[in-house]
Amino acid sequence: MLKLKGLISLTVDILEEDIYLFHQGTHFHSYQFLGCHFVQDQTKRGYRFAVWAPHATHVEVAGDFNNWNGSSHSLEKVNAAGLWTGFFTDIPAQTPYKYHLYHESGWNGLKADPYAFQSELRPKTASLTPHSSVYEWGDNEWQSNRQHYTPYESPISIYELHFGTWKQKEDGSYYTYAEMADVLLPYIQNLGYTHIELMPLSEHPFDLSWGYQITGYYSVTSRYGTPDEFRYFVDKCHQANIGVIMDWVPGHFCKDEHGLRQFDGEPLFEYKDPLKADKPSWGTLTFDFGRPEVQSFLISNALFWLKEFHIDGIRVDAVASMIYLNFDRLDDDPEIKNTYGEEENLEAIAFLKKLNEAVFAFDEHILMMAEDSSDVPLITSPTYVGGLGFNFKWNMGWMNDMLKYMEMDPIHRKWNHHLLTFSYMYTYSENFVLPLSHDEVVHGKKSLVNKMPGDQWQQFAQLRLLYGYMMAHPGKKLLFMGGEFAQYIEWKDQEDLDWHLLKYPLHDAMKTYVKELNHFYKDSPALYVYDHDPKGFEWIDPDNKDQSIVAFMRKGETDQDTLIILCNFTPNVYYDYKVGVPSPGTYQEIFNSDTDRFGGSHQLNSDEHFSFPQKWHGLDQHIKIKVPPFALTVLQKRPEEMTNNEEELA
Repeated sequence: MLKLKGLISLTVDILEEDIYLFHQGTHFHSYQFLGCHFVQDQTKRGYRFAVWAPHATHVEVAGDFNNWNGSSHSLEKVNAAGLWTGFFTDIPAQTPYKYHLYHESGWNGLKADPYAFQSELRPKTASLTPHSSVYEWGDNEWQSNRQHYTPYESPISIYELHFGTWKQKEDGSYYTYAEMADVLLPYIQNLGYTHIELMPLSEHPFDLSWGYQITGYYSVTSRYGTPDEFRYFVDKCHQANIGVIMDWVPGHFCKDEHGLRQFDGEPLFEYKDPLKADKPSWGTLTFDFGRPEVQSFLISNALFWLKEFHIDGIRVDAVASMIYLNFDRLDDDPEIKNTYGEEENLEAIAFLKKLNEAVFAFDEHILMMAEDSSDVPLITSPTYVGGLGFNFKWNMGWMNDMLKYMEMDPIHRKWNHHLLTFSYMYTYSENFVLPLSHDEVVHGKKSLVNKMPGDQWQQFAQLRLLYGYMMAHPGKKLLFMGGEFAQYIEWKDQEDLDWHLLKYPLHDAMKTYVKELNHFYKDSPALYVYDHDPKGFEWIDPDNKDQSIVAFMRKGETDQDTLIILCNFTPNVYYDYKVGVPSPGTYQEIFNSDTDRFGGSHQLNSDEHFSFPQKWHGLDQHIKIKVPPFALTVLQKRPEEMTNNEEELA
């Protein structure tokens, strides 16, 4: 078993090299000496505190152990750049504490530790002294397999969830991290997802921020248990062959008094320029990405989650808000420009490159996903060619176009056919993830099924079609919780999902559909091996706007992998519909979203389809099929014919 020794330093003294690298902005494990650590040497045993507060004139540690009067626990300033440290033997484990900082202006305030490894349960706001944890991991096999994992050529289907509202206990209380492992993981395994993505679990004071306004970047939230319990949860995910992706928020932080805002009496983690620091629409503050110590703080935090909790990937929130100085500012707000008179935040761009270089130097198999709504190029290109260095980017353009298209009455879709096909103009410009995320089902936006026009049957059929088209489109996949059984109401960010809906046939059938679609996806190499290579895709017919039908091929490493895919975005059934195919032979339907098992009308192609030696759609052969309403149809050449042809060629 792999043992992770949790958060224990070996000596009382801080190394000069650590101090130098921190102030240089290149200490990518700064949490190992900053914050509160249980330490010991041959003569001493206790807690060492270290905090960065260059504007403070005096710093104390206050807590339950001294009745919140820190005069007996003063820290010593160790350098001109503002590091303070102290060692105390009279402080017990799991005790609340804060730093009491004094400024020459007369200001003084109690602040939570920026590097705290655990925090009090909200609404309390203090940090907790850590206990000396040794967690024994059981994911050796997963970690070994990950070293040979190639995500670009592998199936990635992600289930996004909010930990506190996926499912709650009967009394409305939360499941702990440990309890959730037993409840969630069998469900995820059954549905066939490869990964889960957790909305932010760093400590945050306000439930309705969903974790996106953070005070404790190094504290896994106490809402659901302890750090070791979260390790247990991740460990069990890996033992169940499920990867774990964490939402991470380096773009901004909340203004709560006990947090990072004006930490030592002046702007420190945020920009000094209030215009540059303030994010007025979110009520938050922007990190000062050009400050070396802030770079050490944030990059160390990313590596902290990867190293200490074995997280497999990070989804970086709101990248566009970081790289554009005027992102989400009102038209009448004063504009901010960089030194070249442009809107790009050059410091944030440099920071993101530095972040990705550090992460991939730590482990080249990590998933670094940018939630980026901009059209900035090279987001997923290496930094050495001028890219930002991520390896995946959310395809917000595809998501917006598809939802706009699907919300239209089908009679109007033919005049908006470009919304279906435009994404293929740029789909290979980045390594994309296709997201149907929480942002699309929040208050005022309606649930996915409720976005679909028509009666109930048509809504469910079109939702199946949307999911099927997403699976067939190049790119990795993501669906927010509740979408798998077509929850009717928008995401309720205080209550759990409407699990009672599974008692109703259409909702239960949708869950069955998502399950079988996921497994079909994982079993079909053509749907993922060339996700990011144009040779994996070929149009058959992109232009049938009058019938709102598209047809295309997804290709794998062999001809036998090739899939013929047709999507009908109208309620009409078409008989003897001609579809071009690449070679002569017999084709059979292998997946149809309209089967009655999924709640469909059961317009299937149960017979085999012999190709005709007549050109169609620019191909030498064609077949005739029945096209079901609002449905995805997938056909494949009969395997034994592929084998016979290969033998003849040999």
